[in-house]
Amino acid sequence: MRRRDFVTLLSGATAWVAAARAQGPRHTIGFLSGFSAPGMPGDLAAFYQGLEETGFVERTNISIDFRWTDGRYDRLPSLAAELVGRNVSVLCAWDLPSAFAAKAATKTIPIVFGIGGDPVKVGLVESLSRPNGNLTGVSIFFSILGPKRVELMRELLPTVDAIALLGNPDNANLQRDLPDIRAAASALRQRLEVLTASTESDLGTAFATMVQHRIGALICQPDPFFMSRREQLVELAARHAVPAIYPSRAFPDVAGLISYGSSTLDLARQMGIYIGKILKGAKPADLPIQQSSKLELVINLTTARALGLTIPASVLARADEVIE
Repeated sequence: MRRRDFVTLLSGATAWVAAARAQGPRHTIGFLSGFSAPGMPGDLAAFYQGLEETGFVERTNISIDFRWTDGRYDRLPSLAAELVGRNVSVLCAWDLPSAFAAKAATKTIPIVFGIGGDPVKVGLVESLSRPNGNLTGVSIFFSILGPKRVELMRELLPTVDAIALLGNPDNANLQRDLPDIRAAASALRQRLEVLTASTESDLGTAFATMVQHRIGALICQPDPFFMSRREQLVELAARHAVPAIYPSRAFPDVAGLISYGSSTLDLARQMGIYIGKILKGAKPADLPIQQSSKLELVINLTTARALGLTIPASVLARADEVIE
């Protein structure tokens, strides 16, 4: 081969490699979550939508390294450290326990979180308008809606005088939300019993306690572990004939009675947008905490009939969706 032909061939190959690299992923997003992967396809689609709105598409100019714990919080610190060790461009923390693990793992890599609570009160950021540090994100009205869920269950079951609150003791939101939930129950002259669960066996024990203490209704606190075990929770509620209200429409979708909470789709999309902005050069400290306020009430009428319940017209009229 002549030298001129060789140089031409080499130049062409070099240009082709450069073009391929330019079109391939330039950033890696580290995705950390206490949830289980199969349980949130709709949320992930909204997350991808937010990224695309800012010009980022997986396997084109970004790659996403997923880490799920299936409700096992003890795995979060090591997985967060693993993602940091990979030198990802940004960390996405999909829930409160994941946000704490990410914050403990790095003070330099940008972190975008999505949580159901007040990030200032729990100590994630200094303020909503100026988060400072390397964290920002989206907060939704999940945990602070506890008093409203108490009121909805009272409207649904006016004769019930004892209700249970099921929370995860490993989730910081439980103790922070508890005083307001107790106050709401007290105002309605209802006895509130607090039950906790962080394992599958704990869930069975909690429902056995409800039956033993003749609890008439259940309020389920928002938590990744409960979301990951939602089918088990709904099945236990049906088996013991306990009417329950949940924090997300994912529960009525699998035959839970009723849910009231923020739209996780809106949260996921906004997280994707914020990550895209950071990849374009924005600093987390300059991005104020977004507060998603889109709420939805979902009722499963099939489950209501199975429990022998008649949903009041006043509640049905406010429902965003009724599942037949």
